[in-house]
Parts: sequence; C-alpha cells; structure tokens
Amino acid sequence: MEKIKCVIVDDEPLAISLLESYVNKIPFLELVFSAENPIEAMEYVQKNASDLIFLDIQMPELTGINFMKILGDKKKYILTTAYSEYALEGYDHHIIDYLLKPIPFERFYKSVLKAQERFITAENKEDTHFFVKSSGQQHRINFKDILYVESIRDYVNIKTTEQEYIVLDTLKSMEHQLPESSFARIHKSFIINLNRIRDVAARKVTLVPEKEIPIGESYRANLLNRIK
Repeated sequence: MEKIKCVIVDDEPLAISLLESYVNKIPFLELVFSAENPIEAMEYVQKNASDLIFLDIQMPELTGINFMKILGDKKKYILTTAYSEYALEGYDHHIIDYLLKPIPFERFYKSVLKAQERFITAENKEDTHFFVKSSGQQHRINFKDILYVESIRDYVNIKTTEQEYIVLDTLKSMEHQLPESSFARIHKSFIINLNRIRDVAARKVTLVPEKEIPIGESYRANLLNRIK
C-alpha cells in the first residue's frame, strides 16, 4: 500500500505543529498540506490528492462538521478537538476516530493504525468495474481498461482499450465513480487512468496506446504529485 496522504486543518498553530511532528514520525503517513484556515484547506482538498484529514471541530470560518458536510464521505477523517460533545455527530459522518486534546502520541498512533487498517481493507475490496448506460444498454467497463474520460457538453465519452461509450453524465460524477487511486482529473474536460501514462510533458500527457491529453494549468501540480 502507498503512503496515506494526510491533511491537517486546525485554527491553532501549536496544534498543527504537534500533529505535523506526529505525522512525520510515522513511516506510512505523508503530510501533503496543513492550514489554519478551513476554507483554504477545503480548496486544496478539492483540487489535490489526499486520503486522511485531521480535522478540528471549533473553527471560526467553518466548523469541522460543516467541512465534512460540504466535502462528503469520499475522504476519511480523524477529528481532533477539545470538545467531547461533538463525538456522536462526528460519527454520523463515518469518521475513523475522535481525538481529544491534548493528544498524546500513543493515542495518535493507535488512531492512525486504525486508519491504516481501514484503507487496507478498502483497497482489498475495491471494485474492479462499474456499469454505464450507453446506446440504450447497460455496459460493464473494467476500470483497468479505461484510457480516459472526456467531457462533451452534457455527456462524457469513456474511452477504453476496445471502444468508446457515450454516457449522459458529468465529469464531476465520473470523478466520484472512478477509483481515486488510479484516476486523476488533469484538465477541465479530461480524467485519465494514471496507469496508462507513457510520458508527461509541460502541457500534455501521452497515454498508452498513443493518445495525447492536455494538462490544465490548475491541475498540473496535483498530477506531478501523483506520479512521483
């Protein structure tokens, strides 16, 4: 399993520093972003790859509970707070754990081991395919066979190694249906299969078999981070 990409969101600088030091001690964790401003963190998470969010509850601009409501359940959360009364509501959002401040390292480590187990279980159970409706029929498409997905007005074109499927859907919806571990949006109109990349240039990606896809400026950093 690859390292778990972590984001820390807390309006207290000392709390962020403590969590950063904890994350950096654990080999299977990778800190990719931390922020005191939850709005800034929200923007990062929506545009970049991450797996696990250490999230404070009581923050002035946006509470941790509202943060989870906006972002949804695609990410995993460990709540870090001084207020135990929010624990029950937090578990409504399928959080992994609830850490009360001050957080000792031993308790933090136990929590991230639980997160690691959850990710490994999810990875082992990850679906290998999905079904789409195209030309009046339901088609089974294996994720590994997809080269890219292209937005075409109100439709998407799912290009596989064998054929194309024109589907009434949005690229945003496709992002949620495709496994995040293998797919990335690299342009406002394209999602690609990372396992199909042959070359990455300044402004384009070449897939196997031969197909060039443009890289959007706002997506470049995330793509480069994903293929390190």
